[in-house]
Amino acid sequence: MPTPCETYIENRVRIQPDMTNNYDTAHGGVVMKLMDEVGAMSAMRFAGETCVTARISGLDFTRPIPRGDIAVVEAWAYRVGRSSIRVRVVVDREDPRTGERKRTSESCFVFVAVDEDGSPIEVPELHSPTDRDRQLEERGRAADSAE
Repeated sequence: MPTPCETYIENRVRIQPDMTNNYDTAHGGVVMKLMDEVGAMSAMRFAGETCVTARISGLDFTRPIPRGDIAVVEAWAYRVGRSSIRVRVVVDREDPRTGERKRTSESCFVFVAVDEDGSPIEVPELHSPTDRDRQLEERGRAADSAE
C-alpha cells in the first residue's frame, strides 16, 4: 500500500521570460500547468498507473512569481476513492539568491487512474504508517475542509 511520503514530489522551475505575462511575472496558465504536471506525477507514483486530471478545486493565486525566481511545486496524495486520487499541490516562489520562500498558489487536484483504453481502474488503499505520512494526509484533508 503506497503512503503519502512515497507520493511526495518536489520540483523546481526557474521562471524564464517566455513564461511571463505583461507584468513580468509567471503567467497563471504556466503555474497551473506546472501544478498539473507535478500533481499527475504524484498520482501516478501512487497508483502505479497512468492518471488523468479529472478535477481542480479552489485554485488560488495569492502572490505572483517574478521572472528569475524559482517556482517550487510540491504534491502528494492524501485521499483515494475507487479509481480517484486526491493530490494536494502547493507552489512557493523562491528567491534563487537567498532561498527565501513564500506561498503563491495551492489547490486540490483529483486524478483518475486509467487503463490503456482510458477506462477508470481501481487504485490501492492509502496507508499512513509514519508521523510524516499522517502529517501530509492531515494537511491535504485540512485544505479540503477550508474549500
